[in-house]
Amino acid sequence: MLLGNFGYSFRECLLIGRKISISNLFKRKMTEEKTPLRYEVLAECQVTKGRCGLMTLPHYYVDTPVFMPVGTQGTLKGLLPEQLEKLNCQIILGNTYHLGTRPGPDILKKAGGLHKFMNWKRALLTDSGGFQMVSLLQLAEITEEGVKFKSPYNESICMLTPEYSIHIQNIIGADIIMQLDDVVSSVISGPRVDEATDRTTRWLDRCLASHNRPDDQNIFPIVQGGLNPQTRMKSASQLVQRKVNGFAIGGLSGGESKDEFWKMVHLSTDTLPKNKPRYLMGVGFAVDLVICSALGVDMFDCVFPTRTARFGCALIKTGQINLKQSKFSTDMQPIDENCTCSTCKTYTRAYLHHIVTVETVACHLLTVHNIAFQMKLMKDIRESIKQQKFPEFIQQYLITVYPNKEYPTWIVDALKAVNVNLL
Repeated sequence: MLLGNFGYSFRECLLIGRKISISNLFKRKMTEEKTPLRYEVLAECQVTKGRCGLMTLPHYYVDTPVFMPVGTQGTLKGLLPEQLEKLNCQIILGNTYHLGTRPGPDILKKAGGLHKFMNWKRALLTDSGGFQMVSLLQLAEITEEGVKFKSPYNESICMLTPEYSIHIQNIIGADIIMQLDDVVSSVISGPRVDEATDRTTRWLDRCLASHNRPDDQNIFPIVQGGLNPQTRMKSASQLVQRKVNGFAIGGLSGGESKDEFWKMVHLSTDTLPKNKPRYLMGVGFAVDLVICSALGVDMFDCVFPTRTARFGCALIKTGQINLKQSKFSTDMQPIDENCTCSTCKTYTRAYLHHIVTVETVACHLLTVHNIAFQMKLMKDIRESIKQQKFPEFIQQYLITVYPNKEYPTWIVDALKAVNVNLL
């Protein structure tokens, strides 16, 4: 049934019995169609905008909605690539600005790209470097040509143009690469947002024109527009006119209120095509993943699960626990008795309390658990959509997080917008 949905013949389906993987069949179909991304919606929630899909990329297939862990420097802090595979992680991120600065494109080219350099055999996505316009603003100067950076590692100057961003990403070799966009903080409004929105479209055209690997790498445009509905719709309408295989929603999770945040996500997914993946950049809190999946988002990324692990915090259904707290010093339970990750099967909260933020192995153990938590959450979301039980999943998940039913107003309003009333 699954393969039939993808337009394969009965004979092709029989190849599965000969141990030829589904992903290899999809890759063959991609080659025939000369596209580096094949996206199929496998199930749609009949109540919300949530959908479950399969995205096939040159290096691997990706089940959506998906959370993508961030490996900024070509490594996920605390984990080896083979451990990520065991956690069923299908796609991770690298950062163009940081990788382009260190080790630099020459080393990456010599290594044969980032996949080989870091020994990662599955899918990769690279950010364009645009976010550093906000995070490293004190080191950057923005003009129509591009962004001039002062390196945070030394005093050298780098001009990151749309062309150079794509040049670096072509060398990195990620399956999905991002256009260089003009990013402004979400708390800024007025003429600067209008300027950034129009410049992002102009820079997209420069990125597409300089893209040297269109047969095996996908450029995703990034919707900007700040918190102004008209400007954001204008941005999306401009970008959908370009020939691309997916879209990103940018310029959010930067300090705006949650009420402003969800409305811009809702608007963006309403405006973007239904037959292409939608990637919401920089979002990774569990509740946000549930809500935004209901709003129609397919892809997410965030440093949160790995960063919070380094501070001694473990993710659980009700939020997170800080294992540095003394109350865990005699607690012989695992982090989560229902979790099947190697950390929960082997170590107690008391042991983790003993070593967190002191021994480097603690970062490793908590990162294993936190990534496992995110992967399980996304799998549960996908399965509930397939079974047409996503609204019930949302209700049960949120009453676990808010047992007193004191739901934040933004959550109530966001879910009402997609026809879900909480218990």
